Amino acid sequence: MSADVKIAVTGAGGRMGRTLIRLIHETPGAVVSGGIEAKGSPHVGTDLGLLAGLAEPLGLLASDDALSVIRDTDVLIDFTVPAASVEFAGLCAQARIVHVIGTTGMSEDDEARVAAAARHATIIKSGNMSLGVNLLASLVRKAARALDPSWDIEIVEMHHRHKVDAPSGTALLLGEAAAEGRGISLKDNSERGRDGQTGARAEGAIGFAALRGGSVVGDHQVILAGPSERITLGHIAEDRAIFARGAIRAALWGKGKGPGLFSMADVLGIE
Repeated sequence: MSADVKIAVTGAGGRMGRTLIRLIHETPGAVVSGGIEAKGSPHVGTDLGLLAGLAEPLGLLASDDALSVIRDTDVLIDFTVPAASVEFAGLCAQARIVHVIGTTGMSEDDEARVAAAARHATIIKSGNMSLGVNLLASLVRKAARALDPSWDIEIVEMHHRHKVDAPSGTALLLGEAAAEGRGISLKDNSERGRDGQTGARAEGAIGFAALRGGSVVGDHQVILAGPSERITLGHIAEDRAIFARGAIRAALWGKGKGPGLFSMADVLGIE
C-alpha cells in the first residue's frame, strides 16, 4: 500500500487555507503535513485542526518558516499573492516537490519565474481549479475555433468586493482558451476597461468586463455574438470548496510526475 501524499497549505488561517485543511483531512490518500502563515500573523503557533474547525487538533502548528514546512511535505497548495507564490515556487524547486498554484494576478515576470522553477519542481498552475470552469474553457476553445471572426467574443465576470485583481484569473483563462481556438494571441487581441469615445469594436478582439460587489464567489459568462444570434456559455461558483477540491485532485495527480509546468487541463485530461 502506498503512503498517503503529504500536503501542506499556504495561508493556513485564511478562508481557503481552512477549507483546504478540512478537505485534505477528509480525503483518502492525503494527509495534512503543515500550514504556512505570514510572519506576524496571529495564527502562527495555532493548531491547524483548530484553525480549520475540526473536531480534534491535528498536532501541527501554523508556521511562518516556509522552508521548514516545504522540506517536510510532498505537495504545497498555494492560494496567496503573486510575490509570495513566486517565492514559494523557488523553495519548492529547491526541495523538488509539487507546487499547486491557484494564485491569480501574476505579471509576465512572475510567470517567467514560475516557469523557471518548473525546471526543477512539478508545478500545476491554473487561473481556476474547478472541474466546471476547465470544462467550460474546453467548450469556449471549440466554439471559438468553429466560429469566424465576425462573431464577437465578450467575457463578463463578477466577484466579491474584496477581490484585488481584474480581470479575474478565470476570465483570463477563458480568454486564452478563446484565443487558442482562433489561433491568435490574447495579449495582442484583447479589449479591457472601455470608457468614453472608444470607437467601433475591433473585429476579432476578445473583450473583458469585470464586476465587483457583495460576496459573489465567482460568476463567468462567455458571450459569442454573431449576426442576429448569440451563444452564452457560463459557470457559477457557489462555494470556494470547488477550488479546494480541484487543488487537492491536482496535488494527488502531481505526486511523482517529475519537473514541468502543468495546468488543470492536464490533471483532468481535457483537450
